[in-house]
Amino acid sequence: MILRARVVVTMDGPPIENGAVAFSGDQIIDVGKFDDVRARNSDEIVDLGERVLLPGLINAHCHLDYTCLRGKIPRQKSFTDWIRAINAEKARLSPEDYVASINEGFAEAKRFGTTTIANLTAFLELIARIQPPIRTYWFPELIDVRAKVDVDLAASGLAPHAPFTASADLYRRCEEVAALLTTHLAESREEMSMFRDADGPLYDFMKEIGRDMSDCGRRTPIQHFFNIVQKGEWMLVHLNEVAESDFDLLARSTMKFSVVHCPRSHDYFDHSPFQFQRLRGMRVNVCLGTDSLASNDDLSLFAEMRAFQGKFAGVSAEEILAMTTVKAARALRQENKRGKIRRDAHVDLVAIPFSGGDVFEEIIGFDGTPWMMINGKVTGD
Repeated sequence: MILRARVVVTMDGPPIENGAVAFSGDQIIDVGKFDDVRARNSDEIVDLGERVLLPGLINAHCHLDYTCLRGKIPRQKSFTDWIRAINAEKARLSPEDYVASINEGFAEAKRFGTTTIANLTAFLELIARIQPPIRTYWFPELIDVRAKVDVDLAASGLAPHAPFTASADLYRRCEEVAALLTTHLAESREEMSMFRDADGPLYDFMKEIGRDMSDCGRRTPIQHFFNIVQKGEWMLVHLNEVAESDFDLLARSTMKFSVVHCPRSHDYFDHSPFQFQRLRGMRVNVCLGTDSLASNDDLSLFAEMRAFQGKFAGVSAEEILAMTTVKAARALRQENKRGKIRRDAHVDLVAIPFSGGDVFEEIIGFDGTPWMMINGKVTGD
């Protein structure tokens, strides 16, 4: 089949006016000008008209477990108060509630043009009951504050929750068995106070529930993390609270890592300004996620891109789009298969209306339900 569009944004070169993509099954076999692709391929032609065709969007961090908590938790005075509030809400939920929540989240993410998602779940046993409509990387979220957990798990990757809830031993065991790894890191001011100063609401809360606090009072969260991990390629989520010494450590590190920023969740918690320019200057791979609906309004990556643009007006719309396509694919080690429209890549595509303006600005500004193709099959219009 050949798809023709007014513009094809490949994220692998300049946009192609009057472009086309030919594919067979779930594999792209040709990309270029429509006349050239048609001359090289004798397949059926589907004309998408005055649309921009682009790679499907990739959500690099989400918690679909909590889709049902949209609007349930008002902004709290502290991050620790929010933890208490979400724990209270979770205590009311049954396994059936979580299954419904996850399915609702998948449907919403897909409706907003997401074709691949990195989803953290606290309930590995529920995965068998879910049939995702989009490509999904499952990351069991692991916590061993009160009890040791099994990390020999059949999932896409592993997610020790955060340094304040996962032990050094848990992090190291995860590195031994998983190729894909993600964790929350340096998310809040209270996490910084806990590790650096052995003080603050989070320190008091974790001590209250029985955590061994002997690793506190010496290092920042980032220093603590890099002191305990030995290997692996990590997706580090948030990095909102970064000391000057942390930047020195990140610059010197030989470990491979990506950073996932969740702009609207960041605003919900009123975290310190995200240090994108510093990370960008260090050539860190920064991508975007939505986090959960316990701290966000919806699962639209278009809205996340606009929120990011609102904070970093000097960053081009093309670079922002890369954070939900090529850079997110790189974080998931899929840079040759997803996030770009190129030969041999998967046929995960999105198309939106185009009025003839700046193509990347129009993509960022899109607010609706796009035409979609996942795994070589049309899934919406």
